[in-house]
This record gives sequence, C-alpha cells and structure tokens, in this order.
Amino acid sequence: MKIISKLLVPFDVIAVLLAAVIGLSNGLCCGIGQVIGGNVTEGFPQTPNDFVPTVRFVVFTDSHNNNARVGEMIDTAYEMFDDAEPYKGIDAVCCLGDFSSIGTEPDYDAFVSTLNEHIRPETKSICILGNHETKQDYSREMFREKFGYEPDSVTEINGFSFIALSSYPHVTEWTYPRSSIHWAEKQLAAAEAENDGRAIFVLQHPHNFATVYGSSFYCEPQLNNVWSGHSKVVCFSGHSHFPSSDPRSLNQSNFTNVGCGAINRFELEKNSIINQHPANCDKAAEFTVVEADNDGSVRILGYDLNSGTCYRDAYIDDVNDVKNYTYSYKNMKHNDPAPVFDDEVACRAVKNENGDWILSFDEAEDNFIVHSYTVKITDEKGKRVYKEKLLNDYYYFDGDNIADFNIGADTLQSGKTYNVRIVAENAYHRTSKPLTISVTAE
Repeated sequence: MKIISKLLVPFDVIAVLLAAVIGLSNGLCCGIGQVIGGNVTEGFPQTPNDFVPTVRFVVFTDSHNNNARVGEMIDTAYEMFDDAEPYKGIDAVCCLGDFSSIGTEPDYDAFVSTLNEHIRPETKSICILGNHETKQDYSREMFREKFGYEPDSVTEINGFSFIALSSYPHVTEWTYPRSSIHWAEKQLAAAEAENDGRAIFVLQHPHNFATVYGSSFYCEPQLNNVWSGHSKVVCFSGHSHFPSSDPRSLNQSNFTNVGCGAINRFELEKNSIINQHPANCDKAAEFTVVEADNDGSVRILGYDLNSGTCYRDAYIDDVNDVKNYTYSYKNMKHNDPAPVFDDEVACRAVKNENGDWILSFDEAEDNFIVHSYTVKITDEKGKRVYKEKLLNDYYYFDGDNIADFNIGADTLQSGKTYNVRIVAENAYHRTSKPLTISVTAE
C-alpha cells in the first residue's frame, strides 16, 4: 500500500480500480459472445488456390532471452518463403514482448543484436514492451534508445496498418493508463478510415479477456472494449505462454484474436489451475505466419520450430463479414466431437532408470488435440492404487502417437497385473468413452 501511495493519489487509485472493473465487465460481455455467438458450419474454409497475399509477416512472443531460438526462427521463416510463388519473402517480423527476463540493458542489447543479425534490410521489425521489460522504471526510455522508435507505434506496410501497443509500468502488470487507451482508440479510428476493407493488425502483449486459451487468467480486460465491434481487427497476443497449437488459441466473435504461444517454455492449466509446466514444456518454439490480401482475406499459419510442423492453416475469407465468422468457440466446439480410442490399444507400465513407473499407451484420436487424460489404476482386487488427470504433451511434436506419463515410484509392483481406466478429454471438454485395459507391471 505504501508503494501505491507513492505512485498515485487516492483519486487515481479509485480511477484505476474503476477502469479495471469496467474493463472486466466489458470483457465478460465479450467473453460470453465468444462462447455462445457465431454460426455453426461443417468444417472450415480452405485457402483458395488463387489466393495471393499482398503482405506476409511473422509474429512471435515470450522469448525471455532465448535469442538463439529467435534467430533460428527468423532464418527458418525466410527459408520457407524465399521462393514462395506467387508472393515471396517476409515483409515484417513482429515481437509481442517479453524478449527479456528483467528488462535490463544487456537484455535489450542482446535481443536487438539478434534482430539486426537475422532480419534483412527489406523487412520491417516491429516490437513492443511486455511486462518483463517494464520491471525497470526506465523501460520506455531504454526502448526508444535501443529500437529507435516509440513503444506505442503504428507502422504501415503495403497499405496495412500495424497498431503496436506496449505494456506499461502501471499499478499492475496488465493495467494501462487512460492515455494508452485513448491512443489506441485514436489509431484504430484513423486506420479504419484509411484501410479500405483490409484487415487491421493489432500487436499487444496480454490477451484480451475471455478470448483465446489462457485469457481467463492472463489478460487485459481494458482493451476488450477498444477492439470489440471492429471486425477488421486481428489481434495478436502472448504473455500466457499457453500453446498456440491448442485450437482455442484462435477465436472470433466480433473481431479476431490469435494467441501466439511462446518461444521459451509453455504453461497450461489443469482444472482451471494455472502455472502447470508438464513434460517437454521447455521445448516451446511456436511462431505464427500471417498472410493477407486487399479484399479482407487473412490466412493464419502456426508453426512448431523444433519439428517443422504446421499445426494450423486457418483461412478467413473476409474479416469484415462477421456473420460468416467460422472460428468462434461455438463452431470450433461443434467441429470437435469427443476423442476416440482405437479398438485395440497397447498399454505398458515399465520402470525407468530412476525407479519411476512410466505408463504408456496409444493416444486417442481427436479432430484437434487431446488436452488431457484421466487415468485410474486398480489392482486385481479392485483397490485403487493411482488416479490423476494428466496433461497431454500435444504441444510437443515428437512424431509418434504414444502417450507417456511418469506415475511415480511407489504406485505399482513388478509382476503384478492391474486394470487401467483411461478417459481422454479434448480442448472443448468433450470426453471419450472410458477405455479399460489390463497391464502387467514390468
């Protein structure tokens, strides 16, 4: 309370809290629209063969000093599109913040050096401040010195507007001062007056509340009301580290939201409890490629850097046509029936070199992902020896269809036979029929 009193007079404290409450209520309304709104279609539109972009750019977020991976990602993106026909190259590389750990000058220098080394002169670089950069009071001054432009900026590329809104060292990690909100509203109005039907791209660090996966926890409710109702807006965000390969990371209500995952370490939730870091979460290396044309069409591609996997190829025919949005929560859930196990599933329980039991089985199939498995193990007398909801490492593209889980050292006994009951759950909380299989601990 002493810290706040130094920053703000009581009236300002009240004003900020009131703004947060209003933003949250607006966010709740928008969030409800995300869940219940939109049409239901069978499947999703495919990118037409005659689609020719007039802009292409790369978006990444939350690298936290992993500059080697950032450099590799930029080089990979160039390799992917250097010879692409009929439109070649990368027009911009965009970072959504948290390129640092604590926002000190050496972090800036290392990151800027990486960008300068890997981004070609013909490609624009657009960066913003995340909450980790704003741990230092001099974040905005340091940003101007190192990047050579304002933390809040508007960049025009091939007729498209990129509105980049930095995080701000304010009362919390996610509250913006009213001046930032007014600035965003003014830039959006100007872009809409000039864009002639093209998409407007917004770059921000936190998610808009109740939009994409992770946005119920790591969000910015103040900005919902700025972008809401402006269908041309395609908003890219990070901060949560929640995987972009989760289908909920693309969401449309009356504007489009894209959660961009992370370059450094994933986080998930289990039963709405955040700060879950399951197996292989440190292998995070997701980036987004966006293509758009002058008629309002937008293509959103998601890539895993480690495996070279394209896990998303989403096509929006016209961002201006809200009535025909297909990537709503409602429609995504409609197109994602419950996971299904094959008729024959192999299951093993083997002790590893550390003395822990590893349970492995053939994965269930789902239209998108299996988010988690609930595993219950009973002995021959029916006594429960283990039960847990286990997060699936769907974000780790290892090339096999086997689920592997460490279930501890004292759960099983070698040579004994157990019944294993498994229920698979997808991103939209649909569950499979229970699979019960007998396994002998090896």
